[in-house]
Amino acid sequence: MSANARAKVEALLNPRNVVILGATDRPGNWAQRVWRNLKRYGFAAPVYPFNPGRDSVWDTRCYRSFAELPEPPDHLVVLIPAAAVPGALADAARAGARSATVMTSGFDEATDAESARLTEQLKRVIAETGLAVSGPNCLGNLNATAQFMTMPDDRPQKVAPGPVAIVGQSGGIVMAIKRTLEERGTDTGWVVTSGNETGLTTADYIAYFAAQPSVKAIVSYLESVHDSDAFLAACRAARDAGKPVVVMKLGASEQGREAALAHTGRLAGSMEAFDAVAGASGVIRVKNLDAVVEAVEYAVHAGIPRGRGLGAITFSGGLRGLLLDAAAANGLTFSDLSDTTRAKLKKLLTVGTIIGNPLDAGFAALTSQDAYLQSVEILLGDPGIDVLLLQEELPRGAGTERKEANLRAVEAIAAKAKKPIAFTTMISHGLTDYSRTLREGLPHLAFLQEVDKSMEAVRVLINYGMRKKSAPITVAPRKKQKQRLEKILSAKRETLDEVESKALLKIYGIASPKEGIARSEKEAVALAKELGFPVVAKAVGIAHKSDVGAVVLGLDSAKALRAAYKNLSRMGEGVLIAEQISDGLELVFGLHRDPEMGMVILFGAGGVELELTRDVALSALPLDTDAADALIDSTCVAKLIAGYRGKPALDRKALVKALLGLSALAMDAGPRIRSIDVNPFLLKRRSGVALDALVVLAD
Repeated sequence: MSANARAKVEALLNPRNVVILGATDRPGNWAQRVWRNLKRYGFAAPVYPFNPGRDSVWDTRCYRSFAELPEPPDHLVVLIPAAAVPGALADAARAGARSATVMTSGFDEATDAESARLTEQLKRVIAETGLAVSGPNCLGNLNATAQFMTMPDDRPQKVAPGPVAIVGQSGGIVMAIKRTLEERGTDTGWVVTSGNETGLTTADYIAYFAAQPSVKAIVSYLESVHDSDAFLAACRAARDAGKPVVVMKLGASEQGREAALAHTGRLAGSMEAFDAVAGASGVIRVKNLDAVVEAVEYAVHAGIPRGRGLGAITFSGGLRGLLLDAAAANGLTFSDLSDTTRAKLKKLLTVGTIIGNPLDAGFAALTSQDAYLQSVEILLGDPGIDVLLLQEELPRGAGTERKEANLRAVEAIAAKAKKPIAFTTMISHGLTDYSRTLREGLPHLAFLQEVDKSMEAVRVLINYGMRKKSAPITVAPRKKQKQRLEKILSAKRETLDEVESKALLKIYGIASPKEGIARSEKEAVALAKELGFPVVAKAVGIAHKSDVGAVVLGLDSAKALRAAYKNLSRMGEGVLIAEQISDGLELVFGLHRDPEMGMVILFGAGGVELELTRDVALSALPLDTDAADALIDSTCVAKLIAGYRGKPALDRKALVKALLGLSALAMDAGPRIRSIDVNPFLLKRRSGVALDALVVLAD
């Protein structure tokens, strides 16, 4: 994060004074609510109502111009018509203002021409003045340390420093997350509702929070990414600072992406691309708001796991079964206990001889606190266990002294343990003031709710902890390849045909069959004889050839080839005659330019069933050998490549080479490539070839 961007967020969230533009006595107006909240929560700096048409409002003086203010304006809360906003910001900046929160809507969340014009005007003012601006179309901000609260929410709020920072493009959702975290006993010290992000963006806020010592976890409700490079850099900075970024992203469905477009004026990208690219930069994406709360609860209090091994102690055989099912559903397993662990546990058992993981303490009859705590210590010491789950919920009132004593004793263990400990419940439940007071004294323990939600939180934090913090992949210069690339990309058309596409891939080491274009039946037969029957004939310039009958396989004679040629020559721009290669595994790989996250690489099971099976995975670029291997291993087809049920293994090295070649092509071509589709890529025991390919150039 640049020093300038950091200073802008600092000015926004730590103002010297606040000027409320649009002060009015109209009942229920937001300007008055902001005024009341700044006073209610003890903001110490001056707050000035501002309206050019009034001398007083809310039983206090109202200022008609910036020149009338007792001091230069610093932070503006803007609640005036959209058409007046750019001019007001320009005037305020000339008077000395450093920042503004523009709550006014009517900018690029709308789709009419006037809103687009106002958006461009607002952008120019922000660029020319250097103002730090949150919004427009937002709901205010919070810095609990400064008692700075500009949200127009009449409901009582807890404004207290806490370990969580939230930034979101929806003010309503951001406040819902804040309230729920507080209900669970975790305070939020910072809240930004970023709105349309015409000025400062989510990336700026995440980078700022990453540098705050008090922040342990950052939450983002994200509808669309405005600057992917800055966003990813900010998330990496947070990861390196040990502060997980938990993201709830809109756009898992086409309808969700349309909603994001309507709300923020930006096209949301595909979730798969976001997961591939943002996940590599340390983002923890969760599927709903409940999952946000559980992940934050775990990250703030238990910490980040260092491995995947699970251990648990329950007091219910039913919960034990639920944990096993939930673990399996999340791709996790409970570790087999070591012989040493089993031997130690047997000494604690008063009944029973079966020792399993999860350990059913009810069956084992661990009746004393000492035996229970010893079992916790023993499981923590097992080399196969990285995460320990315990059954318990926070008491709702007095009268459970034994339970509370156990919780405090486990807290003492957790404070020194090198492995995270989390309690989990059978079902979600509410807390009381008594529960939250008790919870304050247990800062090293996570209290998760409901089995499935708990296990999902464990899964995402394990995956986060296991992801390598690798240095950016460097790419060696490829001068000769780039020269040949430039010649092909100079074509002034949108799509390269199959022949041109394969020629481009061949530059980067991706092989294709022996083939050639025939312009007549005579040429087709001559080519076939040279290649050797049987051959394949394809109409050139047709996408998805098999869907429209533009490819004919198994042509084993001149007569059959002539008949096929007559039909195919009517469909495309020539007929491609290629050697027929079979007895391999059909795969797919390619490139796709996501509107938010940029270029990503795709790999998976190919052929005509691609869209049916969707056994594909995506990765950020560029690739190195480790990244290419990880991409392959994230698909089910990896098992077929390794040799499945006695079949011979296929040439994985040839596949990795092809993926690295495609990655190099993407890096060299940059924004001039929109997409590349290689389907199928036939992988054999000792080779791999691209049987078909399509390259689409950028506009």
